[in-house]
Amino acid sequence: MCDHHDDAGVDRRTFFAAAAAGTAALAAGSAHAAQSDDPYAPPAKPALPPSGMVFERSRAALLVTDPQIDFLSPKGVTWKVVGASVTRNNTVENLRRLFAAAKQVGMPVVISPHYYYPTDHRWKFGGPLEKLMHAIGMFDRPSAYTMKGFEGSGADFMSEYKPYIFDGKTIICSPHKVYGPENNDVILQLRKQRIDQVVLAGMSANLCTEAHMRELLERGFEVAVVKDATAAAMLPEGDGYLAALTNFRYMANGLWTTDEAVKHITATA
Repeated sequence: MCDHHDDAGVDRRTFFAAAAAGTAALAAGSAHAAQSDDPYAPPAKPALPPSGMVFERSRAALLVTDPQIDFLSPKGVTWKVVGASVTRNNTVENLRRLFAAAKQVGMPVVISPHYYYPTDHRWKFGGPLEKLMHAIGMFDRPSAYTMKGFEGSGADFMSEYKPYIFDGKTIICSPHKVYGPENNDVILQLRKQRIDQVVLAGMSANLCTEAHMRELLERGFEVAVVKDATAAAMLPEGDGYLAALTNFRYMANGLWTTDEAVKHITATA
């Protein structure tokens, strides 16, 4: 690989030390919720009107961002900061339920994965999260042209999802490199399927998931985000999931639970 790993140990130590603060913050939030309101609960008196999205399965696809080990497994490099949120939301199982529901009715499924190759580690600048991802080897693959070392690596898909992803029908897009789909073929693939409604889930809520939502909205898609089929990091800089949830409420055409999404997807036309 590249020499970016030479000082990665320092960044890993900083990153994992922050995990303790993030987990403590989530615990504090849970304790607060027990005494008063759940910080993630929808507002009792919303100021914004409902979008009135009418779901039509014939126009829709399930889009999942980064259903990969580095985000969703205790073996992944981010688990110490995302694990509490993933566990709280039951994200791994909820994503599996979405895959199963879409496959049950033949609804298109699109995966937008995140991979880094050695040449990506030669970028001359990047934001804080980009620098961290490169330093800890997140989503690393040795090349775009080999699967060597992919099986079971952090870049690999969760084993629970492989029967759905590798069924010969799921669209696996080229990798996005920062957060949104601007630099991969998600939009092209959706347009070529005549899709204009997207059920959006995956990781990470305030990063790739939210970035995909924003770009899809700008490009004229209706987007329903499945709020408990995502999760995010807890860091001293803030609760990523709460930040995303706020923006989902402001912008998404629909904000569903997994139960609601499965009901919509599998409803008899």
